[in-house]
Amino acid sequence: MSLADKIFVDNMNDIIENGVWDTKLEVRPKWSDGTPAHTVKKFGIVNRYDLSKEFPILTIRKTYFKSAVDELLWIWQKKSNNVKDLHSKIWNQWADENGSIGKAYGYQLGVKNIYKEGEFDQVDRVLYDLKHNPASRRILTNIYNFADLHEMNLYPCAYSMTFNVSDGVLNGILNQRSNDMLTANNWNVVQYAVLMIMFAQVSNLKVGELIHVIADAHIYDRHVPMVKEIITHEQFAAPKLEVDPDIKNFYDFTVDSFKLIDYKCDNTKYDIPVAE
Repeated sequence: MSLADKIFVDNMNDIIENGVWDTKLEVRPKWSDGTPAHTVKKFGIVNRYDLSKEFPILTIRKTYFKSAVDELLWIWQKKSNNVKDLHSKIWNQWADENGSIGKAYGYQLGVKNIYKEGEFDQVDRVLYDLKHNPASRRILTNIYNFADLHEMNLYPCAYSMTFNVSDGVLNGILNQRSNDMLTANNWNVVQYAVLMIMFAQVSNLKVGELIHVIADAHIYDRHVPMVKEIITHEQFAAPKLEVDPDIKNFYDFTVDSFKLIDYKCDNTKYDIPVAE
């Protein structure tokens, strides 16, 4: 059993058994047939993953690791807001005719600001502080820019990271306003675990805890039967993540810099509808 499996199963059982349905409310998301996409939710879920002990990827359901890393690099490394720079098609439904998703995600991370130490975007500011100001309590990013929300095709879900160095160990908090637990929960956990590992390696730090704070953790109505089935699947031991040890510059990482060793998982395929 992997820790990621246990946390996921516990979360899903808690939401299904103790969550609140929004069926009496008007909701924004719709299914492709126009039907309102209602959810059952829990507010304020906090999950902790010790990355020094285990890589937090599900085994009861396959998480497409390389695609998750590719999207992470698209946002944090390329700082792109254009789907033409992404190999998968997961963002296509939010892109305009030119491929842009507006002033969202990578765009926000790439905006430069002036500090007394010089001009940095949000990613480079974090990298600078991890190397030069590891005792700082101000190492964070935030892409929920209210001034630009009207120009975003999708408001950020995972919107901020707070980093903290304690005795040479890098810890982080991922804040997420909303999480479609079946579609995106472990996807996001895997991505930000990789981000933490990358930042630690290039900053000569050890990696510690990733704390995932979810405000609205929900399961869509049409996902519930699939969730109930998935959480009964056989669980396997967590795989090992190997990272190219020669990379010392954050911008030198590629999808091929990472390898999952002995990733055993349930390969049942599901046709999971996505609400828009």
